Amino acid sequence: MTNSIADFQRIFFIGVAGTGMSAIAQYLSGIGKSVSGSDRYFLPGKYNDTREKLEAAGVQCFEQDGTGITPETSLVVVSTAIEDTVYEVQKAKSLSIPILKRSELLAMIARSKKTIAVGGTSGKSTTSAMLFDIMEKAGMSPSIISGAGLVSIIRENKIGNAKVGSGDWLIIEADESDGSIVQYTPEIGLLLNVDKDHQEMDELMEIFSVFKKNTKDIFIVNQCNALAKQLSADLQYDFSSNSEISAGFNAGNFHQQGMEISFTINDYPYTLNTVGRHNMENALAAVSVAIQLGISHEIASSALAEYEGIYRRHQLLGVKNGVYVIDDYAHNPVKCAASIEACQYIAPKVIAWFQPHGYGPTRFLKNDFVHEFCKSLRPQDEIWMSEIFYAGGTAVKDISSADLISEIKANGKSAFFVENRGHLLEAIRPHLTDNCVLLLMGARDPGLENFCKSVWEGLSK
Repeated sequence: MTNSIADFQRIFFIGVAGTGMSAIAQYLSGIGKSVSGSDRYFLPGKYNDTREKLEAAGVQCFEQDGTGITPETSLVVVSTAIEDTVYEVQKAKSLSIPILKRSELLAMIARSKKTIAVGGTSGKSTTSAMLFDIMEKAGMSPSIISGAGLVSIIRENKIGNAKVGSGDWLIIEADESDGSIVQYTPEIGLLLNVDKDHQEMDELMEIFSVFKKNTKDIFIVNQCNALAKQLSADLQYDFSSNSEISAGFNAGNFHQQGMEISFTINDYPYTLNTVGRHNMENALAAVSVAIQLGISHEIASSALAEYEGIYRRHQLLGVKNGVYVIDDYAHNPVKCAASIEACQYIAPKVIAWFQPHGYGPTRFLKNDFVHEFCKSLRPQDEIWMSEIFYAGGTAVKDISSADLISEIKANGKSAFFVENRGHLLEAIRPHLTDNCVLLLMGARDPGLENFCKSVWEGLSK
């Protein structure tokens, strides 16, 4: 039975190019394990940037044909998306090689370090990145396994979602979407929020209750989130971004000027090169943890002033003829609304485009999407959608993005449907003004990065 990361040396990842898988693969390679993996996106004779960066990090990459799994492989790791019928899984079983889910392996890694687990339905990657930068600035040399690439690490020509530090602490994202958050037993647990995102509220509350129970030392929650505050363990550790709700850590005096925000935390000034009140709240959460680690406001403020952000989180692709083109990972109703509202400080008009992912999730969240978009859009703003991203598998295709657009339009908002996103720029160009934001939102689709870049490049022509 595999109980510790010391129990294996040669690990193979099926689907290693995925964000969650690649982060763990890089981490294990960084602590001296022999790591390899395959992915369906690794094709003969075709360049793959993720493959190049994984191999540079010491992860040997194979096409998904089984050649990378040998009798010497001591462990095979799969994500929740990998089914038992996959040939490589069958080969591992035939060789009697132990197979673990990605989340099980991450829980095992977390037990080997002093761990800070960041949970919640929104903001996990950003808060983890901010906390990592603060701890780095404080000389603590933390490790991180993240769900998104930190720009500061990407600059080192890496994927950016993992780094091995020499210190005692590891920062991880505790994911609630697959229930894996209940496997972690961190020293510090941080709960940012509880909002509807693929699961019903009672299911989420049950999962986060177990997260609280499993946290060893300090559990910190957002007092401004109605459901998260119900799980508060001690108000002195909690945080609040509302002046009418008190907690141990309070943020106020929010101001946004263009692509910069400023605010105070317990009356200490902070400035960040990012946008939105939600990022003030993310910074507040990170600082509330940092102070428990003995880090001063002075160091935390200095670190966040240099914060470079994370990949595809309000990432400014450029400005052309007064049009700000911003790429964002927002994909659930609350995140999309927050993303739009953050951009409203930048220019008088926001034109947002969104690609939902998955027919089941879109059907489940339909009414919430309509409500949040209608609430966040001003009279001059617009929402555009292309058809739902379909990743394959069995799905009942009984809903379309056009259905959401139709209901948003019925609520008096400016809403437009362009089925094929390849036609978006042509359709949207007449709506662009010389002082507006073109916000591109979506997740899960590996082609989104190139699509957003193509929109920016097309606008620049």
